[in-house]
Amino acid sequence: MTAAAVLLFLAILTGSLLQRVSGMGVGLIAGPVLSILIGPVEGILLVNVLATLNAGLTTLTVRENVDWRRFASIAPFLVVGAVPGAVLVAVSSTDGLLVAVGVLLLLALSVVTLGKKHAPAVSGRFPAAVSGVIGGFMNTLAGVAGPAITVYAEAARWPQRTYAATLQPIFMVGGAVSFVIKELTGAANVASIGVELWVAGALGMVLGITAGVKVAPHVPSSKAHAIALGLATLGGATALVRGVAGLLG
Repeated sequence: MTAAAVLLFLAILTGSLLQRVSGMGVGLIAGPVLSILIGPVEGILLVNVLATLNAGLTTLTVRENVDWRRFASIAPFLVVGAVPGAVLVAVSSTDGLLVAVGVLLLLALSVVTLGKKHAPAVSGRFPAAVSGVIGGFMNTLAGVAGPAITVYAEAARWPQRTYAATLQPIFMVGGAVSFVIKELTGAANVASIGVELWVAGALGMVLGITAGVKVAPHVPSSKAHAIALGLATLGGATALVRGVAGLLG
């Protein structure tokens, strides 16, 4: 097994475990690693596929806590954001967009966390739909939809247990949509990814979910929520750093 496959295995293992505990992790941990290992386009395509499979398997383990009404308010709008994201990946540099999205996500997370006590809770379908559009756009560009959904979850006072569970079918839809649109538009080609990377990713995913199922019941909701917020912040920061590095390079 090559060094790239080992690093991918470790990233997916860690991300899958964190995702089962806190609600997200695969795209946030594996996205930056794969972007460096095999390039930002193919790397995020692989993340999209692995994240879809991971979310599908994780959904089976948390299905009793999924809020299907909120899922229906967010998931369809992932397509609206994914389409322009895929077009931009195919025809232009996305570095400037990553910087803008990273800055906006960090600002939004700061507002909904630091100002949570002073701001009224949001409600209704429109805020959920907006989070879906931004999540789809981010998922296509950087393989991470979670931070955008987290901003909405914080503003809507979404309980951690149902938030973490409902993210899974949302990620499943988002990853599948991003993958299909990229393939249809020619923005990326799945055939260019080596077989051993698929094997390493699949093995890491199964072991990570298995470990997560055992660990999750012992992690208090408050700690899981703190991990989720930390990962969401990491997602915004990662997008910002990747964009800045691309512009400077």
